[in-house]
Amino acid sequence: MFRRGYRGICHKMSPGHPDRHVDESRHRQNIRERDRLAQMTHCIPGMDGRRLTCRALIADNGLDGGARAG
Repeated sequence: MFRRGYRGICHKMSPGHPDRHVDESRHRQNIRERDRLAQMTHCIPGMDGRRLTCRALIADNGLDGGARAG
């Protein structure tokens, strides 16, 4: 499942954060049988107090291939 997610969702993974990619894949696997509302109810509390600005999203991180820091 992780390998399929790499090919189908991520396309490129940061070599500096493999643990984060594994955690995300594990999370997707664990909530896959819940209905959409239950998935969102589970995820929203983890978003509270976090903010991703457009500037941070598109900032150059110095990596080849046009990868951006997030």
